[in-house]
Amino acid sequence: MHNEPLNVLFICSRNQWRSPTAEAVWRNQPDLRVRSAGTSPSARRRVSADDIRWAHSIFVMENKHRSRLKAEFGDVIADRPIHVLDIPDEYRYMDPELVDLLKASVGSILGVE
Repeated sequence: MHNEPLNVLFICSRNQWRSPTAEAVWRNQPDLRVRSAGTSPSARRRVSADDIRWAHSIFVMENKHRSRLKAEFGDVIADRPIHVLDIPDEYRYMDPELVDLLKASVGSILGVE
């Protein structure tokens, strides 16, 4: 990794279970700064253009989240890598299976453990 921490943004629909879990899992990684947000108008924390500008890398839980980001923030998001994790909305916050999925998929993409 480079000298500056990598800014990583995790996105799901309501910012209730999946993306906050990802944020918690990766929060203490020294080479990363992490945030989470949701695409839904009813999200606990709604994604903003500032979040996208801040992020070096964006992870979305489902393809629909990438589509929503591109539709709403097309010009801002154009040069940001978006990784689709294909994690369905069937997990609760900090579900052990969800944590394992996030560690394996995100870790391999970012090259961290």
